[in-house]
Amino acid sequence: MLTITGADHILIDEFTEVSGNLHLDDGVVLAGAPAERGEVIDASGCVVTPGLVNAHHHLLQSAFRTLPGTRGVVMSEWLPTMAAAYTRVGVDAELAHAAASVGLAEALLSGVTTVADHHLTWPSGADTVAIATATTDAARALGARLAFVRGSARDDPQDAAASAAAIVEALLPGTRGGVSDDGMLQLAVGPAGVHSDSRETFELLGEVAATYALKRRTQANEQVDVAIALEKYGKRPIDLLEEWGWLETGVTLAHLCDVTDDEIRRLAASGITATHAPGCDLPMGWGIAPVSALREAGIVVGLGTSGGGSNDAGHLLADARLAMQVAPLVGAPIAARSVLGMAMAGSAAGLGRPELGQLRPGAAADLCVWDVSGVADAGVADPVAGLLWAAPGRRPKHVVVAGRVVVRDYELVTADEREIVATLNSRLGRSSVE
Repeated sequence: MLTITGADHILIDEFTEVSGNLHLDDGVVLAGAPAERGEVIDASGCVVTPGLVNAHHHLLQSAFRTLPGTRGVVMSEWLPTMAAAYTRVGVDAELAHAAASVGLAEALLSGVTTVADHHLTWPSGADTVAIATATTDAARALGARLAFVRGSARDDPQDAAASAAAIVEALLPGTRGGVSDDGMLQLAVGPAGVHSDSRETFELLGEVAATYALKRRTQANEQVDVAIALEKYGKRPIDLLEEWGWLETGVTLAHLCDVTDDEIRRLAASGITATHAPGCDLPMGWGIAPVSALREAGIVVGLGTSGGGSNDAGHLLADARLAMQVAPLVGAPIAARSVLGMAMAGSAAGLGRPELGQLRPGAAADLCVWDVSGVADAGVADPVAGLLWAAPGRRPKHVVVAGRVVVRDYELVTADEREIVATLNSRLGRSSVE
């Protein structure tokens, strides 16, 4: 039993705000006050929001940030530079665990309670089940929810499909729907995109998804994706995805920077959901997704950071602020609450998880307590909108996942942040102060 008491503002969802107390028990939000309150967290002077949902991340890249040769370069230079770094360090279960621990700790400390990890790097001969298990073990230890996506980037199609099935059988045996009974782990599949993966890969991973009732995710219509698709196939990515059976309900498409009005109409009719990743798309020079147009067409849009190799940070609230600021460059402005909605229920919808990203009775007990009483928020007339407009890079004071406090007074409860950093530095052959 946990009670959040005295909050100035409780954002139930994008459209609903209350004040006062919030009661949690058995991992869910209660409809009313229980007879006994149990632990109490004082949220006076604070805004309470649902836990944020990062709908698109590459956790392995948390070990490969700001690499020389990866900033301000074209994709054809970025990819081999990243690949060389992966080869030099050696991608295995140990590295996957260390990098995921860093990325997930960063997520929790910035208010993200669920991360979708699109894992694309599988060295030849690697124990893919061990890599997936190491990543999910890191999430369990920290108390974060994880949606692990068995991705593919030029992998052998048969090997990718067999690996995806093996991961499901190992991590969620006997489960159909891809979500663990406690809701802490979800599995999905997703090729990197038509620019790197063949029709066979899309079709075989689609068959795995159908067998186990998994969600499907891929990346589409970054400018480079469009250019390669036109050169290789003489068609745009949306045309190929439709032909390959990946333009339908249950599929989430990340990026969508370069889409035409006609493509937006087709996407809306297909039932897909979208993920906006401005913190990646802008520095990589891929463009800005026309989020207002996507939303106006009826497409549910979530928010993601993408990985450290392109974004360098995993701070979803900072990227929500960026999304709000750049929206007028490609369409109508988007209000702060709407962008927060994208980072909450919008992202959750792409995972097929309506219990996440909102705080109505029966919802998952995932929330953040943001202190807005300091100088950074002084003079702010609307503290909820101020979460984005004021104090870039802010962190929540407390974070709760499934009713369990995992961040208290700005520090991890479940792990030592310094040990997580030291472990990754050691694996990379660096000193902790480097």
